[in-house]
Amino acid sequence: MAIALFKPMVLTALLVSALGHAQEAPAPAQAAVAPALPALEWTPPALEPFVATYQALYKGKEAGDATLRVVHSSEAQWRVDMAVRGRRGFASILGLNIEQSTVFNNEGSVYTPLSQSTVKKALFMGKKVTGVYNWQAGTAQWQGDLKEERQRPIPLQRGDQSALLLNLSLMRDARPGQALQYRYVDVGRVRQYEYRAADTTENVQVGDLSYDALRVYRTNGGNDETILWIANGVPTPVRILQRKDGQDEIDLRLIEYQGA
Repeated sequence: MAIALFKPMVLTALLVSALGHAQEAPAPAQAAVAPALPALEWTPPALEPFVATYQALYKGKEAGDATLRVVHSSEAQWRVDMAVRGRRGFASILGLNIEQSTVFNNEGSVYTPLSQSTVKKALFMGKKVTGVYNWQAGTAQWQGDLKEERQRPIPLQRGDQSALLLNLSLMRDARPGQALQYRYVDVGRVRQYEYRAADTTENVQVGDLSYDALRVYRTNGGNDETILWIANGVPTPVRILQRKDGQDEIDLRLIEYQGA
């Protein structure tokens, strides 16, 4: 997710730096449309501890894997972690590994970030960035391997999200046909993100499994597209696709998940 977290794209932001050197080969997404679920039958997944493993592809080529973990720390406090490992191409040769974590409070309709950290490890280089969302002072601030202007305090607003929290919030809030808006505050940057959920569900093939999933896509990203597919009963997206200039770039496909 700094890493390309510096280019936030929900979960896929973590992968831009780690997998950007993998071998290139275009691979258009294939998704057959299936009968839809009416909006009244859609049940958002509840926040619960889990561990999910994803296959990571870069421009159609397998490049590594990613693990998403949600941990319940105390009554209101939770933590979401993401780890990306480059296992193919130059990402593997360079030993690229990225870890990110956000501690947050579950306040029902809002996930409130408390702290955030990002560590990027690679041959001959490494970066570490940490941030604190100080809600009492009303500011968020990062320190570490960042430009000076991105270490300045940022005024907070209720509902502000980190990159990893944005993913969980989309899981919680998405409904068929609904428009969604979030303010992203992470690694010294502020962005406005707008999404829309499709009016109907569709059949999504991920490996050997087929899901009746709701497609949620960003509407204000210009040539950078981010698409998530969310399935009833699954606590994490079954697929996350980042496209650039109409071409598939980073593709995360759920391999397995289990309660933590």
